[in-house]
Amino acid sequence: MSAHIAPWKKEAVAKLATHISDSKVVGIINIRGVPAPAFQTMRSNLREHVQITMLKNSLMKLALQEASKKRGGIDDLVSSIDDQCAIVTSDLNPFRLCKQLNSTKTKMPAKGGETSPEDIEIKAGDTPFKPGPVVGELQKAGLPAAIEQGKVVIKKDKVLVKKGGEIPREVALVLSKLEIFPITVGLDLRAVFEDGTVYAKDVLEVDDLEYLARVQLAATSALNLSVYAGYATAVSLRPLLAKAHTSALNLAVNSSVVNAETIKLMLAKAGSQMLAVASRAPEALDEELKKAMSGAPETPPKDDDEGDSGKKDDKGKKDEEKVSEEEAAAGLGALFG
Repeated sequence: MSAHIAPWKKEAVAKLATHISDSKVVGIINIRGVPAPAFQTMRSNLREHVQITMLKNSLMKLALQEASKKRGGIDDLVSSIDDQCAIVTSDLNPFRLCKQLNSTKTKMPAKGGETSPEDIEIKAGDTPFKPGPVVGELQKAGLPAAIEQGKVVIKKDKVLVKKGGEIPREVALVLSKLEIFPITVGLDLRAVFEDGTVYAKDVLEVDDLEYLARVQLAATSALNLSVYAGYATAVSLRPLLAKAHTSALNLAVNSSVVNAETIKLMLAKAGSQMLAVASRAPEALDEELKKAMSGAPETPPKDDDEGDSGKKDDKGKKDEEKVSEEEAAAGLGALFG
């Protein structure tokens, strides 16, 4: 004789199996330790892209096995159902779903009896407590507490609970007073099914910033390669044109091809070459070139004394300017032959 199965169970399994078959992504989440009010808040916040269904573990396994008749391989999720679980369905890809569920996690105070996820260490130093019975409570929890200069202090660093150890009740009370919350609660994704593949938790928890940096590096390297190889694409065309323009400009300047764009560069190049040559024959330089070589600013001419016989007239000034230009030309001629 077959065991009697309540009609509501059959209906619930059939409904969940249909929902699983119609969903893009299906996963198993661990909900142990999540307080009911917090769970309802998380469920509400995720409702836009994530739906959470809770049934007895045995019924969820039956629903997955039933859904596997339409979606082969989805029953591989059955092995992930253990302890307090729920089935999650979503239109997000597995990696985004994992990130979305991780965002629900938060720190909470220990109540006592929980397993510590990491070493719980209290550092030496002052505490926010005033002298009183709290000193005894700290010492009972295993902390080397004392009163110094009217303050309660921890004398030295102390590991209260090792990773994986059970958090005693008295330690949990002290941690709460110190505002140390060692317990992380939230919707913990165990495994996800998509397109015939089951993804484990360790595969899904990736550093998206690191992968983004890798993609950006790959894109930059590919662009550099396409530019140096002369491979034109919509992305590399502008750098290729800029590179071609620079190469053409360099060729024109080095070949002494004069145009509106090269003339300034050619004059600058000639000036630089002239100063380089002039530096090797300092005795042949006139005052103007010496000033250009030294970089010293010109000093304005001083006025003659009032008792002097007079100032130079305009003709005299023109003659001096003319002589200076001729001397400068002679100096340049001597330099460049």
